[in-house]
Amino acid sequence: MLEQIKNFGIIGVLCFIIDFAVFRFSNLFFVLLGLDRAFASYYLISGILGFLISVIVNYRLSMKYVFIRKDDISVKKEFTIFVLLSVFGLVLNEIILYLGIDIIYPRVYILNVYMTYGFAKNYFFKIIATGIVMVYNFVTRKIFLERK
Repeated sequence: MLEQIKNFGIIGVLCFIIDFAVFRFSNLFFVLLGLDRAFASYYLISGILGFLISVIVNYRLSMKYVFIRKDDISVKKEFTIFVLLSVFGLVLNEIILYLGIDIIYPRVYILNVYMTYGFAKNYFFKIIATGIVMVYNFVTRKIFLERK
């Protein structure tokens, strides 16, 4: 189990870097094209793009280096379950980003004192969301995808 957690953590860090890089570059893309003014919640689209790309990489690596495949499940079904669990993780990720950036940050004075809106939006709440979703992912994948 400790070996699994270590490998999951390494893969998680790699996928976080991928997710975060796509998130940041997508945000930058929106700003450079001036689309940030037309669509104020553009960061949600950036979150989805980063998440989707990292899920594909995560599936390939996790099923090779972390979890022991079930014998009685096809790769297609396994990937479908992985994606469905990940979609719920995506929803959880988006809810945390929305609550943090649009609800909590504007209303919590101390956050406004110690961090800029840009830092809160691009770093702080993304890191919190990623940590929570990472724990959810490990637990649900262990329950639903790994051989007992």
